[in-house]
Amino acid sequence: MADCKDCGDAFTLATRTETPMNVVAVVQHTSGEYLGLMEDHLEGRRIRFQYFRPFAGGRKLPAADVPADALLLLGGGPWGTAGSRDLPTLAEEIELTRSRLEEGTPVIGIGLGAQILSIAAGGSSESRDLAFEMLTATRCSDDALNGFLPERFPQVIYMRDWPVLPAGAEVLAEDELGRPAVWRIGDNAYGFSGNPGIKLGMVEDLIMEFEEVPADAAAKLDELRALQPVLEDALVPIMTGLVQCTSLMSSPKAAATAAGKLDTPIV
Repeated sequence: MADCKDCGDAFTLATRTETPMNVVAVVQHTSGEYLGLMEDHLEGRRIRFQYFRPFAGGRKLPAADVPADALLLLGGGPWGTAGSRDLPTLAEEIELTRSRLEEGTPVIGIGLGAQILSIAAGGSSESRDLAFEMLTATRCSDDALNGFLPERFPQVIYMRDWPVLPAGAEVLAEDELGRPAVWRIGDNAYGFSGNPGIKLGMVEDLIMEFEEVPADAAAKLDELRALQPVLEDALVPIMTGLVQCTSLMSSPKAAATAAGKLDTPIV
């Protein structure tokens, strides 16, 4: 997993450059799943990120007044939202996400995080066994993610349960089973059924971290190993469009307000 050397002071460091930087609050649900390949794309655009890890003790989540320029909710391995093995901080994260949506802060949900986003926006989730799948997603409109979402791209799913989108959500891409792969809620909230920055080592760590393992995991790891270069290539335009659509390179509120907030960054 990422060493997250800047986790404790990303908001402070955002102010210590000639040009202030944006900061993304990232909620991590397992030690195995993190931003993965997305980290390099954010760092390359001078966008900082701070991980919040409620599973590590203390139930720590971003406080209401943390000056994050976006909230990103990661996947959770075998944790779900539909009743069979619910995330321990599910209720708090739904409320956190709902408040961010109401204030207009960009929200990005991935896997389990996409389920939380859907519920917070008025949708729901449906029960499904833990699955490890490699699928192909197809873009539904040419202008998805400002035209940067690839026409076809690989999608890796490691998830329990499935999001049920709220009314008004716009599906940007579907997988080969006809399920939403990428979607938009409102102007600047985006859900991804799979982690577009997934790495082989992340799935290996998830398999070792939990006693519950999807069927045929070993064979699918081999498939994912071969797919890694394709995932890396597809992520380039996806991140370009996502950063544009969430305005993560303009007007960093974190840098402007961090100085007086450092004593209460978590709840």
